[in-house]
Amino acid sequence: RLVGWWCMDLVAALRRAVGDDAVLTEADRQASFVTDWTGRFWGTTPAVVLPSSTDEVVAVLNACRAARAPWVPQGGNTGLVGGGVPVDGEVVVSTRRLRSMGPVDPTSLQITVGAGVTLAELDAHLAPMGLMYGIDFGARDSATIGGTIATNAGGTAVVLYGMTRHQVVGIEAVLPNGDVVSRLGGLAKDNTGYDLAGLLCGSEGTLGIITAARLHVRNRPTERAAAAFSVATIADALLLFGELRATGGLEQCEIMRAVDIAALENARALVGPAVWRTDDPWCILAEVVGPDAMTRLGAAVARVEERVALASAVAPSEAVRRSWWAVREAHPELARHFGEVLKLDVSVPLQALASFVDGLDEAIATAAAPTAAGAGADGAPRLVLFGHLGDANLHVNVGGDAALFAAIEDVVLARVLALRGAVSAEHGIGRAKREWLVADRGAAAVGAMWAVKVALDPWGLANPNVVFARSSS
Repeated sequence: RLVGWWCMDLVAALRRAVGDDAVLTEADRQASFVTDWTGRFWGTTPAVVLPSSTDEVVAVLNACRAARAPWVPQGGNTGLVGGGVPVDGEVVVSTRRLRSMGPVDPTSLQITVGAGVTLAELDAHLAPMGLMYGIDFGARDSATIGGTIATNAGGTAVVLYGMTRHQVVGIEAVLPNGDVVSRLGGLAKDNTGYDLAGLLCGSEGTLGIITAARLHVRNRPTERAAAAFSVATIADALLLFGELRATGGLEQCEIMRAVDIAALENARALVGPAVWRTDDPWCILAEVVGPDAMTRLGAAVARVEERVALASAVAPSEAVRRSWWAVREAHPELARHFGEVLKLDVSVPLQALASFVDGLDEAIATAAAPTAAGAGADGAPRLVLFGHLGDANLHVNVGGDAALFAAIEDVVLARVLALRGAVSAEHGIGRAKREWLVADRGAAAVGAMWAVKVALDPWGLANPNVVFARSSS
């Protein structure tokens, strides 16, 4: 921890790097930067620094290196695994002021943007040109391009467009030694050495700070058909997914539970389609885009109806479609109604999805049984389960007493690994899951990652409390 004259000297150097107004040292001005969205992760910092250019980021990291001061990069602070907030004395380097937005290259369909541009701002910039970016999720108004690249974010459209890594064709970043690596030409083919953009994507700020990116954009679909379904089993849901995917334009395919939708309708006065209020336990929201989207969607549904019982409804208007999505996007907040929140983001092979969810409620209740009562209606922790069916990524949210969470996490993540899944599908490792990294990836793979980390950050200053367990270092 930096104290005394060391801290004062560092803050003075940071002020010289970016100006007095861009260094926040008062507790009230730092408050939103030192606590994450879940409220589970927080820390302290001598300064929050807001550089406005790549040169200023260089100056900030040089000042930190001179003082041997660790630092944490932060974008919109919408992460859910504690990866973007300080633990105990790291400098917070916010990228919010890196807000450049270049012109769209109409030939290559690419754009260069600053790391602090939000998903919503990029979408608003592209929409008048009939274009879109392939990453979208509920935190779009706050989540920044740099943060989403640093975590290789996913979202609802991965089934068609892929993860963030698939959208990035170039990166500019500042390494811990102050060097700038920049490759923003947007070459479709570039085999000149290691893919540093790919390495930095998903590195969670442990290798440097992303300052700008060259992104692939695409034509915004002119036709879109949204439909809601309820099905009796995961097997039926996967059959439906397979037929929808065969249309070639399946952009979104979300899965929820009827019990959670009913709780949301009561808690938030949201109204979903009638097909989500049947006896079937599983609810699907899907969208097909492209020419004749409605016709292709209808044909896919007809093929499914020949094989299984299926309740379905097509959104008759954009307003109705948005109201259905409001129900889906309210799910991350639902667990808060039942106490403190544990958020687990996992993936399993599609063929193992039914095995994972079968008995999950009971497994969580059993794990929590030896501990004091939680905050659910019956004294047990309350599971809220939803996610992206198309890529078998489920969000296991649990509301209740935080004293229960360690036991619940052990049970859920062990279940994931037993099915050859991943303990993090799209949120990253952060602080929350670093003790699980070796169990998931294996000691050899984690050793290779650590070697890269040490090579680029021999001082151990770059976001030192995320990804790797303390035993790794």
